Amino acid sequence: MSFQLPDFPWDSLAGAKARAKSHPDGFVDLSVGSPADPVAPSVRAALTAASDAHGYPVTAGTSQLREAITSALARDFELRAQELFPVIGAKEAIAWLPTLLGVREGDVVVIPRLAYPTYEVAAKLARAEVVRADHPDELPQLAKPPALWFLNSPANPHGAIARPSLLSEILAWTRANGTVLVSDECYLRFAWEGPAVSALHPSVAGDEPTGVIAVHSLSKIANLAGYRAGYIAGDPAVVRELLGLRRHAGMILPGPVQAAVAAALHDVGELDAQRERYRARRAALRPALAKAGFRVDHSEGGLYLWATRGEPATATVDWFAERGALVAPGSFYGLSGDQHVRVALTATDADIAEVVRRLGSVPVAGGLAR
Repeated sequence: MSFQLPDFPWDSLAGAKARAKSHPDGFVDLSVGSPADPVAPSVRAALTAASDAHGYPVTAGTSQLREAITSALARDFELRAQELFPVIGAKEAIAWLPTLLGVREGDVVVIPRLAYPTYEVAAKLARAEVVRADHPDELPQLAKPPALWFLNSPANPHGAIARPSLLSEILAWTRANGTVLVSDECYLRFAWEGPAVSALHPSVAGDEPTGVIAVHSLSKIANLAGYRAGYIAGDPAVVRELLGLRRHAGMILPGPVQAAVAAALHDVGELDAQRERYRARRAALRPALAKAGFRVDHSEGGLYLWATRGEPATATVDWFAERGALVAPGSFYGLSGDQHVRVALTATDADIAEVVRRLGSVPVAGGLAR
C-alpha cells in the first residue's frame, strides 16, 4: 500500500489496562463505547423470526425497514421522508464514504479538531489530505475546496452540541463550494443539555437536503453494536449514488438484522428506557468526577464525559488505572485533547456505581485529586 493508516489507538492502552485489571476490587472499562445493556426482547424475537434467510437481502432495505427508519426520523428528529438505505454499522459507512464518493489523492477532507478517529482513517483510505476545522473560518488556504466535510453533533469525544446556526453556516459554505457535508448523528438521541438538531432539519437544510447526508447507528440507541446496523439518509442524488456503488460491492445489511433494526426502531419504550439508563449514569458520574477534582468540559450530549485535571492525558489515564478503571486519553482524538480523558457512560449500573464509590474515596488537596 502507498499510504499508512494510523495505529489503532486502543492498542496503546495495554499497559494501563493491565494495571487496572490488577485492582483488588475489580476492573471497570470506561474507555470504549461498547454497550453493556441487553438487546431488547422484541429485537431478538424479530431476529429469530427472520433467521430463515435463504435469499439475498435487499441492499436498499426492506419496505418494513425503510418505513421504520422514516417513522423514526419523523418522530425523533422532526424530519420529512428522506432518501435512505441501511449500512453495516456506522463505522463501516463512514470509513468508506470518501472512497465511494470519488475522493482521491490530492483532495481534502475536513474533520473536526477533536474527532472520532475513523474520519481520519476514511480520508486516508481514499489517499486524501486531512484538514481539521470546526468552522469555515478555521480552514487554511487551499488550492481547491474540500471534497467532503465530516461534522459530528453531539460530538465524540467531547459531547458538544452544535447550534443550528453553526450547522447552517457550515452547510451554506459547503453548498457554495461543492463540498459534500456528512453529518455523523449517531448520538443525536442523547442530548442532555439543550436540543440537538439534525443537519437535515428544515431549520438547517431548508426545503431540500441538497449536499448533505446524515449517518445514524443502532449501536448505542438500541445496544445493537454486535449487529452492525445503521443507516444513511439525505440528499437523494448522493444517497442513490452510494446505494448503486454498494450494490455492486455487496455492502448489504443481512436480512435478519434488517428485521431486527425495524423492530428496534418501532419499540419506542425500549429506546426511551435505554436513553434514561444513560441519563442516570451521567447524573451519578459527572458530580463524582467534579468532587474528585476534575473539570468536565462540554459533555452537553452523547455518551461520554470530557474530563481534565490540567495534566497530560496519559498521566490521568494512569491515575484511573491505579483505581481499577480504564479511560481513553483525549490525545486519541486530536492534539487539542492532550489534557483531557474521555470517560464512557456505557458500563453497567453496577460498574458506574463502583467507579463513583472509588472516586468518592479520593482525597482532594488544592482542587486536585491525589
